Amino acid sequence: MKLKNPMLVVSDIDKSVEFYKKVFGLHVIMDFGANKILTGGLALQTLGTWQEFIATGDVLFGSNSSEIYFEEDDFDKFAEQLKKCDIEYVHPIKEHTWGQRVVRIYEPDKHIIEIGENIKVVCKRFLDKGMTPEQVAKRMDVPIKFVNACMR
Repeated sequence: MKLKNPMLVVSDIDKSVEFYKKVFGLHVIMDFGANKILTGGLALQTLGTWQEFIATGDVLFGSNSSEIYFEEDDFDKFAEQLKKCDIEYVHPIKEHTWGQRVVRIYEPDKHIIEIGENIKVVCKRFLDKGMTPEQVAKRMDVPIKFVNACMR
């Protein structure tokens, strides 16, 4: 068994494709009309066909019960670009206890998207500030092996 693609049901597939292109730089790599697969493997499915597939009209948008997760190497640059987009924030940028900065936003159909700072970049940021590998491992609650791998 192999996981292939996460899929989001969307009310306006063209609007959603434009959102993912503008905010994340994703592009359509497979276009089946009512289903489109974007770079990175994200699949979008039209609401109408989804309702046919599951034989019900009961589809709930904005339930806040799941998210799609992206990581960004240059988090500061992405955060600046995000300010230029017309988006709704779930919450502003925050730093988790392990040091990773994240922001969560809603996409057009209120699916939650989390964008996190690449965890290896977090590790390197702490090392660049003069922390020892042992201090970084403790601060981030990760094995020292992970920190050492980030140093290579």
